[in-house]
Amino acid sequence: MAPDEMVEPPSKKPNRGRSAGPENRRALIAAARDVFAADGLHAPLSSIAKRAGVGQGSLYRHFPDRLSLAIAVFDENLEQVAAIAADEATSLDDLFGIIAEQAVVSTPLIDLIWQSQGDQRVAHVGATLADAAGTVLARDRRRGVVGAHVDLDDVLLAVTMLADAVSRTGSDARTATARRVRAILHAAFSPRTDSAQP
Repeated sequence: MAPDEMVEPPSKKPNRGRSAGPENRRALIAAARDVFAADGLHAPLSSIAKRAGVGQGSLYRHFPDRLSLAIAVFDENLEQVAAIAADEATSLDDLFGIIAEQAVVSTPLIDLIWQSQGDQRVAHVGATLADAAGTVLARDRRRGVVGAHVDLDDVLLAVTMLADAVSRTGSDARTATARRVRAILHAAFSPRTDSAQP
């Protein structure tokens, strides 16, 4: 074979070192969301690394254990909830809607977060939800679309009930269950007439 006919071996993917860290982290979170949704929380972490296109060493540098990775995925849900709550047009119905949508696809994550309530790494979950719910509740009160009988603890309990009902339902019925629970919450939180007051 003449020198000009030689084929160069395929080049290895360049090692970009630390500069690839944020990109790898985002890829791992996206891969974990998909893998956990499809295969549950006990899916091999190696399958997440493979789907993200990174080595297992990179996965463990970013997320030393399964809970750390699950929290990172769940934090994206919380960011979405906080962003929606900040929108002046958002009502409690809307807030329950996004939580229901997330619960339908994030059931394994919700289970792990509930099981890990004593872990300091999940302490921010409740605080973030409370901030978002409190913002939306105050707005709905000003608009007169939620009853005076509803307080923040009621809203947070409703979030828990909604997520729990969806996560305990078979995957084929989760959307319908979420719709039914939201309808019940809407009726329960609506302003009461004088005859309906306790």
